[in-house]
Amino acid sequence: MTAVLSHPTDLRSTAPRVRLAAERVRLAYGDHVVVDDLDIELLDGSFTVVVGPNGCGKSTLLKALGRLLRPDSGQVVLDGKPIAKTPTREVARTLGMLPQTPVAPEGLTVADLVARGRHPHQSWLRQWSHDDEDVVAEALAWTDMAELADRPVDALSGGQRQRAWISMALAQGTDLLLLDEPTTYLDLSHQIDVLELVARLHAERGRTVAVVLHDLNLAARYAQRLVAMKDGVVVASGTPHEVLTEQLLADVFDLEARVIDDPVSGTPMVVPVRRLR
Repeated sequence: MTAVLSHPTDLRSTAPRVRLAAERVRLAYGDHVVVDDLDIELLDGSFTVVVGPNGCGKSTLLKALGRLLRPDSGQVVLDGKPIAKTPTREVARTLGMLPQTPVAPEGLTVADLVARGRHPHQSWLRQWSHDDEDVVAEALAWTDMAELADRPVDALSGGQRQRAWISMALAQGTDLLLLDEPTTYLDLSHQIDVLELVARLHAERGRTVAVVLHDLNLAARYAQRLVAMKDGVVVASGTPHEVLTEQLLADVFDLEARVIDDPVSGTPMVVPVRRLR
């Protein structure tokens, strides 16, 4: 039986390879420069969370990494090759991108949405097969969405909708996932639900994951590596303990805060005191 959702095996060196990187990237909307001369690397098997104040360029960076936005200068490199020169179908088989507020066509069912994840694997030589059906069924089961397969996506709760989109990304068969603020508009219990699912994808399926989050405490709890941005540049990168310092919170977020250990996870927990400006 084919292992439909397993992480591809390969010969690994001691140092994990770079899966996706931005090299001296400059990103702008018209004359407005959002990100300038930025470098970032996503290592194989890593769980990276990008944080920063509103408007600092987090989502813009993720769009460039997902080839939704072309850099004005510099380049994005996927598995050692410029992503701009990589065939679209090849990128779609390698990298899954969930935008901030994905929208499904009205009336589209969960099963149909998840099945769309198989489109990069179709061609006139390879039509829909039993293997595709198995992948979709496993993706639905793995995200606990099988019982909702026939329900329209627009009839789901916010948390269920996010699980449906993650299920589609899972069916896509990519081992590199980019998620732009997947917990936006969700209450706390559903935020935890979605992030636990993403953490399981990383831990049990070996996915390389990059997520943009606003909540610093959730970011610290789930990230292996934190990247903090301000004004379009990376100002700190490392483990949550290395990045989330009281000085960084003041410099990046204009926030006086205390950083203590989370009593549940042991990760840094930010306790706000006051806004500095």
